[in-house]
Amino acid sequence: MKNYIFLAFAILFESIGTSFLKASEGFTKPIQTIIFIISMISSFYMLTLAIRTIPIGIAYAIWSAVGIVLISIVGYFYYKQSLDFPAIIGILLIVLGVVIINVFSTSAAH
Repeated sequence: MKNYIFLAFAILFESIGTSFLKASEGFTKPIQTIIFIISMISSFYMLTLAIRTIPIGIAYAIWSAVGIVLISIVGYFYYKQSLDFPAIIGILLIVLGVVIINVFSTSAAH
């Protein structure tokens, strides 16, 4: 269970980092760039802790799907970016794929 907590923090730090990647404006803003770098290092460190017991493919699938959703939400509310219907359907299919893996796959039951 604690490895899923590490994975949750990895996702959170990665989402923060990606948000600040946009805010860094091509690494021209030092504070945003530093936050990006620290967040991404923290994210990958947490991911290394998570994959001690969670299969890497499963961890990465969860990390990617939840990260996509979080970044899409940040993009919508903070950067005023919207997604069209096909993009929303695509994201939902990615999330559905991760749910199927976690509910039905024996690979996820490490």
